[in-house]
Amino acid sequence: MREAEKAARVADVFHSVAAKYDIMNDLMSAGLHRIWKSFTIGRADVRPGMKVLDIAGGTGDLAKAFARKAGVSGEVWLTDINSSMLGVGRDRLLDRGVLTPVSVCDAEHLPFPSEYFDRVTVAFGLRNMTHKDQALAEMRRVLKPGGKLLVLEFSRITKPLEAAYDWYSFNVLPKIGKVVANDEESYRYLAESIRMHPDQENLAEIMRTVGFERVKYFNLSAGIAALHEGIRLE
Repeated sequence: MREAEKAARVADVFHSVAAKYDIMNDLMSAGLHRIWKSFTIGRADVRPGMKVLDIAGGTGDLAKAFARKAGVSGEVWLTDINSSMLGVGRDRLLDRGVLTPVSVCDAEHLPFPSEYFDRVTVAFGLRNMTHKDQALAEMRRVLKPGGKLLVLEFSRITKPLEAAYDWYSFNVLPKIGKVVANDEESYRYLAESIRMHPDQENLAEIMRTVGFERVKYFNLSAGIAALHEGIRLE
């Protein structure tokens, strides 16, 4: 689609699926997304007093864990460009007794001061950003020297499983979306967005290009997802 249309299309998708987002994640990943997020939380190594920014945080899974690890002396922001997703996340956190600031914001133009956060995370949101390099540069800008970025995203599955995964993504996933969320087209878009996202090596190179160092990635579940890490050294 044309660049001018992408932001509106992504907004429509997530306004539509917000209420069923967690149920759909469990169904379409067979619960694996919870394991991937747990791995990300462990790699983040958030400690008491740290400042953490969770971008495209959606329903708040990461922010909830980070808030408990950062403690009362820390500061954890839950952000998302989509108000429907953010509303679901905010309510879930409040229901679990987690009080943390929330903000609707665009990852390509973050409303935070430079060198403010110890950790920045984005889970399953980078592929929906129009200018990924600009968003990653903004994430680097708000990190303190020595701070870490963690990007959890669907990625490129190992070659022998590619055909079966494509068949599932374009034939089964939209049908699940139709039955559970009454929205087949949004889940067809999600499958397409995964295919358009840079593979593991290309994303690592983009991160290096915008200034991250010690960039590495971990393939999860044969590459269905990958966790990329990068450090801002100066």
